[in-house]
Amino acid sequence: MKSARQVAFEALLKVHRDGAYSNLVVDSLLKENKELDDRDKAFVCNLVYGTLDRLILIDYNLGLYLNQPVRKLKPELHTILRMGTYQLLFMDKVPSRAAVNESVNLAKFNKSSFAASLVNAVLRRVSDNGIRLPEGSETDPAYLAVKYSCPEWIIKLWIDSYGIDNAIALAEKALEAAPVVIRVNTTKTTSEELIWKLTEEGVVSEKIDSVPEALVISNTGSVEELDSYKQGLFHAQDIASQLCCMALNAKEGETVFDLCAAPGGKTFTIAEHMNNTGVVRSFDVYQSRVELIKSGAERLGLGNVYSYLSDASIFNENYGFADKVLCDVPCSGLGIIRRKPEIRFKNKSEIDGLPELQYRILCNATKYLKDGGRLVYSTCTLNPKENSEVCDRFVKEHPEFTPVSVHTDLPRYGEGDKYLTLMPHIHSTDGFFIAAFVKNGGAQ
Repeated sequence: MKSARQVAFEALLKVHRDGAYSNLVVDSLLKENKELDDRDKAFVCNLVYGTLDRLILIDYNLGLYLNQPVRKLKPELHTILRMGTYQLLFMDKVPSRAAVNESVNLAKFNKSSFAASLVNAVLRRVSDNGIRLPEGSETDPAYLAVKYSCPEWIIKLWIDSYGIDNAIALAEKALEAAPVVIRVNTTKTTSEELIWKLTEEGVVSEKIDSVPEALVISNTGSVEELDSYKQGLFHAQDIASQLCCMALNAKEGETVFDLCAAPGGKTFTIAEHMNNTGVVRSFDVYQSRVELIKSGAERLGLGNVYSYLSDASIFNENYGFADKVLCDVPCSGLGIIRRKPEIRFKNKSEIDGLPELQYRILCNATKYLKDGGRLVYSTCTLNPKENSEVCDRFVKEHPEFTPVSVHTDLPRYGEGDKYLTLMPHIHSTDGFFIAAFVKNGGAQ
């Protein structure tokens, strides 16, 4: 039987060495190691996601006690030192002696026995000295990058785009655990009935005023193990994504296209808004992700969902036309760092080409839309180049489309009534951007 620390080590090593997605790796390893009890599983999640959240700060502190740059450490050794440092600095319930000794044991059993004494010495110094920060001020991006474990280029982007106060608030919020929000499957149940069902399963749930069919849940354990989940009574979806679907304003009997749909959350909500009538055509460029949409729709009992393998940037006349089209385009994901902490470690060059791809997808979407139809563009990032600048260019080059206000009771930020930017620290949602347009004078 593997220990919780060994499982956490394997997860972090896959993320570090292979660039794997943390949530997928953790889910897979927890399923493989079924002998771990709920307490051990929670420890694994805390250790993996916590270490990833604080990686820059951890590496800065490790660098103070090493004779070589941390980037030159072998992946196994680097991972063990990172885990040990996180336990020492941020896991108060873990005794320092245990954190050091268990890290030494990990080194002995994971191709790093040669460095067991180094692990012991470095972690003892971390324990003795506590958290150390570089010299700097709360307006210095380099200092903020270490303090909040957020790359300097992201800090600068947020300062330039939203101001220093919002930049700091966003960096702070990215270190918090994201709430678990679900969308009630209104084709099978009501919010009140689901709350009662969840209570019987020991889950605490609470309604959200701004989105009638959204519930914040806690005390869940594994959501996929709940009977209510297996019965298709809900799917997981943040408030921001639910607001995006509301902006599309899909009606019963309509035809709706979701061009970049996987894993399918927005497709499912749209289908539920349509009361399982009409047609929702759901597209993705990877077959494995198309299968996720299919299986999710089957679990929820949504018979109006049809999924296809398709590149959203290339027009296919065989799909016909739609009353409404959603473009939730590929993006840098800077609004969901607290859900996927490794996003922050993307190379800036990886996102430089995104606005052009996003624009191509948005332009291609127009070819599917009927006159009078509604088009919604959205991202889960906080980067004006991927958001308002793409939409401003679109309006300038497509005079047949008119921006319309995205209605919500939440306070507006930045663009007035033209577009909607959602900030985690202001709106208690994921970071998100939503813009809606109508074609040739369609309904507002």
